[in-house]
Amino acid sequence: MTALLYALLVPAVAALLIAASHRRPNLREAVTLASAALLFALVLALSRDVLDGRYPALVLGEIMPGLELKLELEPLGLLFALVASGLWLVSGIYSIGYMRGNDEAHQTRFYACFAAAICAAIGVAFAGNLLTLYLFYEALTFVTYPLVAHHGDDKARSGARTYLALLLLSSMLFLLPAITITWLVADTIDFTVGGILNGKASTGTALALAFLYAFGIGKAALMPIHRWLPAAMVAPTPVSALLHAVAVVKAGVFSIVKVLVYVFGVELGAQAFAWLPWVAGFTIIAASIVALRADNLKRRLAYSTVSQLSYVVLAAAILAPLSIVGAVLHIAAHAFGKITLFFAAGAIYTAAHKTEVSQLDGLGRRMPWTFAAFGIGALSMIGLPPAAGFVSKWFMVIGALEAQHWLALGVIAASTLLNAGYFVPVVYRAFLAPARDTAMHGEAPWTMVVALVATAGLTLSMFFLADLPLGLAERVR
Repeated sequence: MTALLYALLVPAVAALLIAASHRRPNLREAVTLASAALLFALVLALSRDVLDGRYPALVLGEIMPGLELKLELEPLGLLFALVASGLWLVSGIYSIGYMRGNDEAHQTRFYACFAAAICAAIGVAFAGNLLTLYLFYEALTFVTYPLVAHHGDDKARSGARTYLALLLLSSMLFLLPAITITWLVADTIDFTVGGILNGKASTGTALALAFLYAFGIGKAALMPIHRWLPAAMVAPTPVSALLHAVAVVKAGVFSIVKVLVYVFGVELGAQAFAWLPWVAGFTIIAASIVALRADNLKRRLAYSTVSQLSYVVLAAAILAPLSIVGAVLHIAAHAFGKITLFFAAGAIYTAAHKTEVSQLDGLGRRMPWTFAAFGIGALSMIGLPPAAGFVSKWFMVIGALEAQHWLALGVIAASTLLNAGYFVPVVYRAFLAPARDTAMHGEAPWTMVVALVATAGLTLSMFFLADLPLGLAERVR
């Protein structure tokens, strides 16, 4: 279907047009916003077919017999594509204020690489088989490397090297062999309802493949394949938002869910991934403890992301119908909440030049919009109403009860308390602690405030208007 190709081409062409307009900043940013709006409209139009049970597909080419580059849009991919395309538009608005407000260098390269990253993310979302998924997954790593290294100093280059090395090594040493073995065992790599390995792989083979997939998809940030994420915090805040909410980590957990459901299937996956909830549970608790002790705000948010991603892995690995719904919903809920938190962190840095939690005393009274949005994002991460995170956690808990998975329930309960432990003090300090900073400053540039208020609104709206994401999540089988 040509609409799939158009959706893939829009951000790719946008990257070229942005690069060509480097001498005209207003045009460069107009191209970014117009392309993001067009992409979101295209993906939204495609949702009609998917919701009606018609899954559009397109073969881009054949490398060799049985190995095709294939696009196919199903409910899980549509949800990811809607999140990535919609948040590209909001991130573009935010980035105008941030990049200009902080007088960042290499702004054209930033916008061009951001557009290329969205193209790769859409390719991951639309992937109809493992080969296509792998190619776009790797492309996403390469096009985001310049964004992580954006500042160009020693710290940025070191963080970017860690980012690139861990993601490439994990995918080449584990993910690529897993895909190859899957092809040899199943004689196909096309995603199939019920799983392509079901009935074809022995128990031992399935266990080995489960290990390779879980740690080969490094963007899901399971411990110990997680250090690339805090290392990447050297990047500008809009890049952090891209990494944590829009594209990169979402490509990771999306791929984990895709493999569990469409490569292994529920029956085989329940056996092969029986160990995965323990790894995910450890990651959730350990990352939460690190976040609890972190004073740097972006570092606290980074380890919060490591923890929150493993909620998706934990819920998906239970493989109960309602836990899968919770895992899929949390992809969107975490995206909205976490991008709000990073937008707020960037606004704080731009307006007040504060980076540490201990420096935020009284700042909420001078930046009420920013910290109100931060509070909404924090509610979602904790999993409290009326924020999106409550909806996804509710389905996770019900799914765990349905499967009688007491480990998952214990992890969710303990981590909820830990989440409150490292988010509530931020809001308390901002609004209730006596101010330490006597400098007169207000909110960040208006484009940044508009963007973070918009994502906070999305975080609330998913609680009240969850029909579309819930409808898509319930179709993932």
